[in-house]
Formats: sequence, C-alpha cells, structure tokens
Amino acid sequence: MSEQRLKGELAVVTGSDSGIGQATAIAFAREGADVVVTWFHDRQGAEQTAREVEAAGRRAAVFQFDQRESQNAAQLFQEVRKSLGVPTILVNDAGIDATGKHVKDMTDDDWNDAIRTNLCGPFYCCREFIRCIEGSGKHGTIINITSVHQEIPRAGASGYDVAKGGLRNLTTTLALELAEKDINVNNIAPGMVLTPMNQSALDDPQVLQRQVQSIPMKRAAQPEEIAHVAVFLASAQARYIHGTTIVVDGALMLFQGQGA
Repeated sequence: MSEQRLKGELAVVTGSDSGIGQATAIAFAREGADVVVTWFHDRQGAEQTAREVEAAGRRAAVFQFDQRESQNAAQLFQEVRKSLGVPTILVNDAGIDATGKHVKDMTDDDWNDAIRTNLCGPFYCCREFIRCIEGSGKHGTIINITSVHQEIPRAGASGYDVAKGGLRNLTTTLALELAEKDINVNNIAPGMVLTPMNQSALDDPQVLQRQVQSIPMKRAAQPEEIAHVAVFLASAQARYIHGTTIVVDGALMLFQGQGA
C-alpha cells in the first residue's frame, strides 16, 4: 500500500512519455499526486502514462511541449494553472542524449540543440514554476534530472556534458535564491538507466553486458529506481535536503580512476 506521501500535490513532469519521466509520473500518482504529462515526440507514450496516472485514481493532463522556446514554457504553466491549479512539484526530466560527435565535427545546430533542450528548457520551466507558486502559500519542490556526466565528461558528448553541468549549477544557484521561499530544489544524477536513451543496450544483451562492466554493481538501473528517489525528494520527509545532488549510479562514479 502506498503511503500517499504526495497527497494533494500537482506535479509537472517533463518528458514523462517514457523512461525516467514516465516512471516518475506514475510513482507520483501512486503516492497521491495529480500529474501533468508532457511529450515532444511520443504521444502514445504520454497517453499510456496518463492512463497509468488515472488508474492510480489521480488526475492526468497531457500536453505536447517543446521546451527549447521560453514562450512554450510560459504557455504550458499558464494552461496548467488555469485548468488544474498551482503546480507544487516540477521534475525537469526531458532531454536528449549526446550526438557522439567530437567538438571539431559538431555543427552549430548540434550544439544549440543540446544546450537549448538540456539546459535552457529546464531553466525556462524553473522560472515559470517559481512565478506560479510564489505567493500561493504552497510549498514547492523542483527536482532536476541531471546525470553523472555533470561530473564525468565523455569524448563526443560536449553539449550534453556542458548542459548537465550547467543544470547542476543552476540548481545550486536556485537553492540560494529559494532557501527562504519555501521551495526546495535538488538534483538527481543517474548513471546508466534502461531507458530509450540506452536503446542499443535494451535491444542487445551483449551490448548491455559490455556497458555495465564499468559499473561496480554490474547492472544498469531501472527507471523506477530513479522514480523512488524523486518521490522521496518531493515528500515532506526531504524538506531539509536543499541544493544537493543525489547520485543514483550503482557506484559508477567510484569506478573512475580505478586501475590507473
């Protein structure tokens, strides 16, 4: 039985059509929250998420959302507030993976797409969320899904790595700005998770086995394992956790430098 730790909350979970976002939206609903589901490419996935939210007895609203443009974020939060009320939880999950290109081979579009999607989009959403909730008398929670790659760079991932590092620093800056405003803000930094971003590992057991060798636990995470942490951070049990990153990586970061 769920503890209903999020009863009465309204959560906006970006990128909740698949992967970590989908698992988080469903976990929130099972804990009592109504959920705004957003999607960019996968409408069917978003509708499946909404069905799961409603099966948990909660309200779901589905919006197509391109977070690369600030006016889209403003419109999303305006529509959410008008139709559902003041959102009290924001999870910035939507993002894109690295291109695999080295800097010399990247186009302006490659770079801009990574930064606008993975950094500017969460910034726009944070800004609109804060504007919505300030003065409402409600407690707010922002959870940014970053990555172990906010700390561990990869060749061929400059745009992704820079954006995730920037999002980490946006979180810590917001923590200082929001400390007295009853809005908590934290990061979750996953390692390897079995989501569409790791489709090759999902499709080929040999690829998966090869990739998990650098993870001391020798397995990737399931999306639900990240969602459980998000539920905790969004609950009253985590009110004094502020401005930090919770790493969920099976000790992957501890592997760096071993054997050197």
